[in-house]
This record gives sequence, structure tokens and C-alpha cells, in this order.
Amino acid sequence: MDQLDNAKINFDSSGLWVLNIALAIVMFGVALGITIDDFKSLFKKPKLVLVGVLSQFILLPLLTFIVILIIKPLPSIALGMMMVAACPGGNISNFMSYLANGNTALSVSLTAFGTLLAMVVTPLNFQLYGNLYEPTAQLLKSVELQPFELVKLVLLILGIPLLIGMFVRHKNENFAVRLSKQLKPISIIVFVAIVVIAFSKNMTVFNNYIHYVLLIGIGHNFLAILLGFFTAKTFRLSFKDQKTLAIETGIQNSGLGLLLIFTFFNGLGGMAIMAAFWGIWHIISGLAISFYWSYKPSNVVEV
Repeated sequence: MDQLDNAKINFDSSGLWVLNIALAIVMFGVALGITIDDFKSLFKKPKLVLVGVLSQFILLPLLTFIVILIIKPLPSIALGMMMVAACPGGNISNFMSYLANGNTALSVSLTAFGTLLAMVVTPLNFQLYGNLYEPTAQLLKSVELQPFELVKLVLLILGIPLLIGMFVRHKNENFAVRLSKQLKPISIIVFVAIVVIAFSKNMTVFNNYIHYVLLIGIGHNFLAILLGFFTAKTFRLSFKDQKTLAIETGIQNSGLGLLLIFTFFNGLGGMAIMAAFWGIWHIISGLAISFYWSYKPSNVVEV
């Protein structure tokens, strides 16, 4: 098992820069569809904002930490789980909410608001829980993670593209809409290509170690989806909002997680494999539950 913690994912510096650019383009494309009114509409319904933030940025990292204490995975896998849980929602959640007949406007708004919060909360949550669990705390000391550098990278990848995209949308809405339609498929193709190339270069590593994260990744994602759904249900949100919160909490920006892992942890085996598997699995689980909900009447209130 110690071999997994010592396993390194092969990912060169040029590939890392391409991943940086791809993620920035994805965030820029998301921002082209966001307006100031999206944020204003959220604050008109503060309950939705508070429940969304509670589920994604407070309860999910806490639940992840509790699960780690119970199952005691290898330190690098535990760090991978913490990294994924600390990341904001992925932009593909907006499409999934639409497919599930959820509250798409809420999904877009929470993605935008969550991205803003993530600039501070993602590094904070990761550092907090990573240092609370002794095995991961030792691992963090060995890599000498610098919190300021972590915050700076999150700001560069999430914050700047978000602000530029919203500015372009504000100045020329028609151009922004056209550009968004063109950028979305391109950015997704580029991102998928990077993942495929990374897998092809590391097929032996994944074949040897994927069984360590398979059940953990599936279970972790399943719990995240349930957490979002039942948190919304506890606060008596509508079924449309329950579906949306389930998807927002269960679909994490694992691409950002991978980027942080490659940048600060040199592709540490368990972390990278955990985040990469989550990135694949949450698309499968998210689409599955979205298709299921798309055929359910709106008054049905069970998962």
C-alpha cells in the first residue's frame, strides 16, 4: 500500500500549463453566461444561498472528514477526498440541473457564487481538514504546501476568468452569448483530451491502483449527492431546488482539484487517482440521476 503514496502521475510542465489554460477558458465560458442579476436574484432569496453554501462548503468537507475518520484510507487518498470536497461545483452541473428539470437559474447562480467563495474557502477547507487528520497532516508537512500560493493559483484560475467573462457579458451581451456557445464545446473537448492523454501516459499506474479508490470514490460521490438532496429537503426547499442542490453538491470541479494536485503535490499517486476517478465517475452518476429525474413527475419527492 505504501507504493500508492509513492506513486507519481506522469504529467509534464507543458501539460500543466495547458490544463491551466483549459480550466481558465472553461471558467471564462461559464462567466459569459453570468450577469449581475444572477447574484441579485440569489440575494432576493437568501435562504437558497445559505442552504447551498451550507451543503457544499461546510457540510460536504465535514462529512468527508467524518468518513475518512471511519474508513481510514491511505493518507494520499484521504487528501484526494479532502481536495475534491473542498472544490466548488463543476460547471457541468448547470447542464445536469437543466436535464433533471431542476432550477437551472439557481444552479448557474450557485456555480457563480460558489466560484467566488472558493477563492478563499477551498484553500481554507483543504488546509483545515488536512491538518486535523494526523496521517494527512504529516503528508502536508512533507510537501511544504504554501497556503498563499494555493490561494493565488485559485484566484488566477477561477477569479480572473470569472471577472473578465462577466465584464464581456456586461459590455456586449449578444457577443457574449455567441462566444459562450462556441467556447463551451471547444473547452470541454480540450479538457477531455488532456484527461485522455494523462490516462494514456499513466495506464500502468491506474491499472495497478484504481481498485484502491473505486469503491471509495463511488461511495463518496453518492454521499455528496444524498447530502445535497436531504439538506435542501430539511430546509423545506421545493423538489426542483432539492434536485439542484443534490447535483450542485455531488458535481465538484475535480479539474481544479487535479490542477492543484499536479501543481503542489507533483501528481501524488493517491490524490491524483482519487481526483481523476471522481472526475470521471461524477459525470456518470450525475447524468444517470439527471435522466432519472427528467422522467419523474415534478411532485415526486423521493430520491
